[in-house]
Amino acid sequence: MAIANLHESIQSHILRRNQLNLEISNLQTQKSLAVYSQGDLQSLFASEKNAVRDYFKDLFETDETYCEYLDYTEIPDYVEEIDKITARYEEEMERLTAWETAIDTQITTDSTELEEIKAYLESYKSMLTTNIQDDFNFGLNG
Repeated sequence: MAIANLHESIQSHILRRNQLNLEISNLQTQKSLAVYSQGDLQSLFASEKNAVRDYFKDLFETDETYCEYLDYTEIPDYVEEIDKITARYEEEMERLTAWETAIDTQITTDSTELEEIKAYLESYKSMLTTNIQDDFNFGLNG
């Protein structure tokens, strides 16, 4: 009976270890996606800012109604557009950062549990090895 319980405990720990390894692997894939998404967002942000800059720069150089400004960056609509883009970017970046942080937290939690399970399995192995050696030695001496 004790052997069956021990076997069941070992099997449940091995199953949980494998589940955790798979979950950690999936979380690391999600983290890579989060990091990639942040880089993609930064690229999109720069692209949008450049498009707005080019539009207002061209407008400043060709439309005489803007001659009162020293530079295209002083045009109120330019500043407003850049502010909108920046606000949208920062909001999205905060969301992606929160997602990455949640993934990191879960990876840490799972890794901690995985180490505990590995320690349990190692203690079972040590205990069984010691018991088998003791039984073997007892048979030789008796």
